[in-house]
Amino acid sequence: MRFETTKDLKREYEAMNFFCQKYNLDFKKLDENDVDFELQKDGKIIGYVEIKGRNKTIKEAYPLPIACRKLVKLCDKKLNPVVIWACYDGLIIGKIEQLEGMTKIGGRTPRKGSTNDIELMTYFNKSEKFIEITY
Repeated sequence: MRFETTKDLKREYEAMNFFCQKYNLDFKKLDENDVDFELQKDGKIIGYVEIKGRNKTIKEAYPLPIACRKLVKLCDKKLNPVVIWACYDGLIIGKIEQLEGMTKIGGRTPRKGSTNDIELMTYFNKSEKFIEITY
């Protein structure tokens, strides 16, 4: 069962638009069972992005969570895998190959019909490896 709302998808697109405008890139939304976006420059694929909504400000966002299955799916693309946490006041951007995190069982309060609320997660502490951009 999918729990992404129209509001979540809007936030995802707004984050990608902001990111791509800042770096003069284009993007393409991928299938719902894939990572979120393909990054493009001059019509060529240059990377892949997973957007994670973070209902906090950048200052309050750490540690940054992401499901390990999402990291594996993103890394399997092999071409510049990037995670962007979309916060209330901006973006936190991390290139996967530069990050170190802690992995443990975690997630959120289980919801009816969900199979992935409690799962293997990786958490990233604040680091100079992250790029923070405010809106």
